[in-house]
Amino acid sequence: MSLAIFDLDNTLIAGDSDHAWGQFLIEQGRVDADAYKQANDQFYQDYCAGTLDIQAYLRFALAPLKKLDRDELRRLHAQFMTDKIAAMSLSKAKTLIDQHKQKGDVLLVITATNEFVTAPIVKALGIDNLLASGVEQVDGHYTGEPEGIPCFAEGKVQRLKQWLDEQDESVRALDTYFYSDSRNDLPLLEQVDYPVAVDPDPTLAEVAKTRGWTILSLR
Repeated sequence: MSLAIFDLDNTLIAGDSDHAWGQFLIEQGRVDADAYKQANDQFYQDYCAGTLDIQAYLRFALAPLKKLDRDELRRLHAQFMTDKIAAMSLSKAKTLIDQHKQKGDVLLVITATNEFVTAPIVKALGIDNLLASGVEQVDGHYTGEPEGIPCFAEGKVQRLKQWLDEQDESVRALDTYFYSDSRNDLPLLEQVDYPVAVDPDPTLAEVAKTRGWTILSLR
């Protein structure tokens, strides 16, 4: 048995769910189209460049949640899964997940995208464990503020350590795999036993080649 850890966006799915959620809100008329698109695109460019201010981005991405009640958010997310996420499905990703399940491995998704957006996606992928950027709630309502350590860059290392501390010894003792596409995940890739670069961005591709890491395509 091993612990198989997966990034989500552009790794297990063929796209970025966070950016796609912003596009979806624009299409649904839930945000100011021009201003929101400009900011959404800029934050995504910052992410790809390795310069993202994660706190600023989370506050931007979470702000629309506080304007909608839970029932409306559930309806919107269900439509989002149909309109956006279904088209990002990767058959090779499902095969990889199944291979780890058949080995009896423990599976975990760890993603910078917030838990509201990602929880239904990860459930649909058949993975039980998720670490995502937290979303503050008060009396059952989203405040639009992030909560806890953002699950981004070095924050992924911290969040994984916290999660492992909560598991029993048998899980803590497992060999670890981590599959990711992004330069932003280098801190965690450097910590695991078996780092795997999945359809990597140019920076990660170069690091993986230099260090002899496995490079895999799920596209």
